[in-house]
Amino acid sequence: MSIDATPDVLAGLDAWRDLPAAQQPEWPDHGALDQAVSTLASYPPLVFAGECDNLRRQLGEAARGEAFVLQGGDCAETFADATADNIRDRIKTVLQMAAVLTYGASTPVVKVGRMAGQYAKPRSSTTETRGDVTLPAFRGDMVNGFPFTHEARQPDPDRLVRAYNASSATLNLVRAFTQGGFADLRRVHDWNRGFVANHANMRYERLAADIDKAMKFMLACGADFDAMRTTEFFAAHEALLLDYERPMTRIDSRTGLPYDVSGHFVWVGERTRDLGGAHVDFVSRIRNPIGVKLGPTVDPSEVLRLIDRLDPEREDGRLTFITRMGAGQVREALPPIVEKVTAAGATVLWICDPMHGNTFESSTGYKTRRFDDVVDEVRGFFEVHKQLGTVPGGIHVELTGSDVTECLGGSGAIDDLDLEKRYETLCDPRLNHQQSLELAFLVAEMLQER
Repeated sequence: MSIDATPDVLAGLDAWRDLPAAQQPEWPDHGALDQAVSTLASYPPLVFAGECDNLRRQLGEAARGEAFVLQGGDCAETFADATADNIRDRIKTVLQMAAVLTYGASTPVVKVGRMAGQYAKPRSSTTETRGDVTLPAFRGDMVNGFPFTHEARQPDPDRLVRAYNASSATLNLVRAFTQGGFADLRRVHDWNRGFVANHANMRYERLAADIDKAMKFMLACGADFDAMRTTEFFAAHEALLLDYERPMTRIDSRTGLPYDVSGHFVWVGERTRDLGGAHVDFVSRIRNPIGVKLGPTVDPSEVLRLIDRLDPEREDGRLTFITRMGAGQVREALPPIVEKVTAAGATVLWICDPMHGNTFESSTGYKTRRFDDVVDEVRGFFEVHKQLGTVPGGIHVELTGSDVTECLGGSGAIDDLDLEKRYETLCDPRLNHQQSLELAFLVAEMLQER
């Protein structure tokens, strides 16, 4: 990959600087910011253009109903949690969910981690007040620290470089796990080790035994297992901080086209998808497959304008719409959008984010979600696409491999009083390992009826 490019291409990549950019931190030291940006621009890519092209091809298959996308990971990664054990358990959870979906619904699964870059979060307010003290809001480890102190909450550009290093370490471990034999389908039982015994894990063990039998039969028939020893695992995050994404954008030496090499797939959030804004302009100019979050209030005509802006050539796998409607609105809000897009002849990938539209504050004061609401939004997403004859192409879930108590319900029956036991997220509540597996079994059933 080369950093050489024509002046026109480079000028285009910086056009966002003259546009309104929402959700950007107010860096107090611009000299330190320039140094951090320069450092990032000199670092090697985290991913490669050819990998991004491969993911775009697979997302195109999912848009046509030939595969299903499983996108999962932390709400907001932290530097402290970028440990081998945490990364391994998240990968194991996604691998288990993918095995359930693949075997239960006879569907290839495209595995995309919400990791190795998800260190920044949009916020509804620029400040946080506790008592008579007001400080900058916590915007994720890429920007500032979580402790409610003046020192911790000051935006620090050096954190951009720390985010790169943490992402690099995460991707190194992800590649080691997924390419070094850990993801071999003959180790489906191993992925369950280390997790607390529960209903979901016992059900998974029964499925793993069925997979064992099927593979022994295939082996007896002379099947070649080389393709099952490794798996592809792609990295994705919200392209929120443009001071990180721009220096991580390079020109591919094969094609002369720009790729954001901070991740294979990046998306624009609900708060930053302004057609005239900096984020939409930036992602319109990179060759990665890209996504846009759509909430229940989006105007279908605006969605068509987003397609024209972001996917003018109508390339399979180029554009993904990640819908986040809420369980109570998905069946009414989603159909007019899908109908408008279908009538326009556009083929996009539809993915359901059943997390962000279902958040509320519990009676005990914790930000949480109900597992039943998560399931119901996914079910409504499938129902809408079935009624309209379109393809429900994937799910986008905030999850962890740990046994946290952040979302209510599930077979573990987590209630309000349980939340305080292991409420560990610094931002949004995540499904724990058991709830994630439960969701996979339910989605596999929905896929069978797709």
